[in-house]
Amino acid sequence: MRLNQCHNFHDFRRLARRRLPGPIFDYIDGGADDETSQRRNSRSFEDCDLVPNVLRGVRDVDLSVTVMGQKLATPFYCSPTALQRLFHHQGERAVAAAAAKIGTMFGVSSLGTVSIEELRKAHDVPQVYQFYFHRDRGLNRAMMQRARDAGVEVMMLTVDSITGGNRERDLRTGFSIPFRLTLAGMLQFAIKPMWGLQYATHARFRLPQLEDHVDMSGGAMSIGRYFTDMLDPSMDWGDVAEMVRNWNGPFCLKGVMSVEDARRAIDIGCKGIILSNHGGRQLDGSRAAFDQLAEIVDAVGDRIDVMMDGGVQRGTHILKALSLGAKAVGLGRYYLYPLAAAGQAGVERALGLLRAELERDMKLMGCTSVAQLSRANLRFRSTS
Repeated sequence: MRLNQCHNFHDFRRLARRRLPGPIFDYIDGGADDETSQRRNSRSFEDCDLVPNVLRGVRDVDLSVTVMGQKLATPFYCSPTALQRLFHHQGERAVAAAAAKIGTMFGVSSLGTVSIEELRKAHDVPQVYQFYFHRDRGLNRAMMQRARDAGVEVMMLTVDSITGGNRERDLRTGFSIPFRLTLAGMLQFAIKPMWGLQYATHARFRLPQLEDHVDMSGGAMSIGRYFTDMLDPSMDWGDVAEMVRNWNGPFCLKGVMSVEDARRAIDIGCKGIILSNHGGRQLDGSRAAFDQLAEIVDAVGDRIDVMMDGGVQRGTHILKALSLGAKAVGLGRYYLYPLAAAGQAGVERALGLLRAELERDMKLMGCTSVAQLSRANLRFRSTS
C-alpha cells in the first residue's frame, strides 16, 4: 500500500499501522478503558442525516471561517497533539507546513517535539499553544510569556487531563508514561526496523517547550516525573481566570462538555471553548462532543466561539458540526495517521483530500459558504 492509494481516514490508518511499531500505533489508536467513548465519537455523526437543497448555483464555494479573531481558509484545523517526533521524524514541522499550505490553524503542545519559536517563524498562519496547568504558578506565567514573545495568537488550556486516562493498550505494551516496554512491546519494535532507523538517524528526540523547566536527562522517565510532580490536579476556575487575565488575548479551554462550564468560561473572559472528550482517551463513557454540541451552542453560542473535536473522519462530519453551530472543527488522529505513514506528504494529502471532500459536499448541499449551513439541513434519527 502506497500513499497515493490512500483516499480516506481508514486508508491512512492502515498504512500507519504497517509502518509503525505496534506500541506507537496503539498509542495513537487507543482510548481509555473499553474505548466506548472513542467509538461513539465517530458513530455519533451517523445518527444525523443531511437534507440537501438543489439548483442553488454552487460553482464557487467559500470554506473560510473566522475563529477567535483568526481567519482560516478552511473550517477545520490541526489540534495540538503530543510527542509527534515519535510518529515520524519530521514531527510538528510536517503538520505545521501542511496546515500552512491550505491556510488553516495548527496547534503546538507543551509536550511538542519542535519549538514554538521555530514554527512561528516558519509559517504565517494562526498558531495555537496548548499547555497544562502546573503547580508552579510562576512556571505557568513563564510559559505563557514565551508563547507571547514567539507571536503565538491563541492560548489553549487543556482542562480534561488533570490525571491520565486508563489506556490499557499502552499498559499491555509498556508504552505508558513512563515507558516500560514489555517483551512483546520490544518485539514489535524489532520487526519494524525502518522506523528505528529513521528515528536514530535524524535529530534527537526533544521536548523544547519543557527543556528550561524539566530535567530531561532521565529520558522517558522524565516525562513521567513531569506528569506526577509538576501538573496540578487542584486547578480550579479561579486559577484559570488569573491565566486568562495574564494572557490578555484569545484564550480557549479544551475539554469543556457541560453548559455550566461553558457559561463559566464566558464569565472568566475566554473567547472560545472546544467540546472534546480527548479523543476518548480520558473518561470512558463520556458523551461525544457532537452529541453535546447543539445544547451548548443554544446556551452560549452567541457569546463565545464554540468548536469541537473527536471522531471527525469525513467532510460530511464537518458539515454536520457546522450546521449545528460549531465555528470550526479540530482534527487529531485524522492527521496523525498520515503523519506516521508518510510525514509532510502524508499530512498534505490528507488535509487536501478533506478540503476537496468538504467543497464537494457543500456543492451537493446547495451551499456556497459556511454561513449558509443551518439546522434546517439536518434531521436526527430517533434513538428510542
